[in-house]
Amino acid sequence: MSSRIEFVEFAAGQLAGAGEITYKRMFGEYGLYCDGLFFATICDDQLFFQADRGREAFAA
Repeated sequence: MSSRIEFVEFAAGQLAGAGEITYKRMFGEYGLYCDGLFFATICDDQLFFQADRGREAFAA
């Protein structure tokens, strides 16, 4: 099952305060970008954030 564009637009809208949120269709699902930097995917209407050392400060 692929994600619905309505969910992608909703998620992007909720994250809008973080910067310019854009999305691209990737492999049948969607990749999310903040100010041009890839940071999350949406698969089956679920949002998954990319985790790495550079983003640890934002988790606290």
